[in-house]
Amino acid sequence: QVQLVESGGGLVQPGGSLRLSCAASGSIVSINNMGWYRQAPGKERELVATLTKGGSTNLTDSVKGRFTISRDNGKNTVYLQMNSLEPEDTAVYYCNLGGVDYYRGGLLRRNMNFWGKGTLVTVSS
Repeated sequence: QVQLVESGGGLVQPGGSLRLSCAASGSIVSINNMGWYRQAPGKERELVATLTKGGSTNLTDSVKGRFTISRDNGKNTVYLQMNSLEPEDTAVYYCNLGGVDYYRGGLLRRNMNFWGKGTLVTVSS
């Protein structure tokens, strides 16, 4: 199976920065899409940023100019650098991997999707 470990969440003051990391482990062959979603209290989960293996990025409008997504394919890790944080960014942030090819039980599983357990980001003074 593929395991995702997220880190980097916490409490930060408005205007501050945090860097989230999500490391995937397992018999992974390739990962097409790596991304971050978030869910604020009382709201639905929403896309924050995605990055394809080919380098195409997609960021939701509210974080453009403040957040940067990057990935280290050799480490199967995706990062989210969050600057100029605002109280409205407070949420649980979830890592998502899409288009994953990996081996399980000797068999190649293709185009699978995985979610992390989430890491809490709180922006407050």
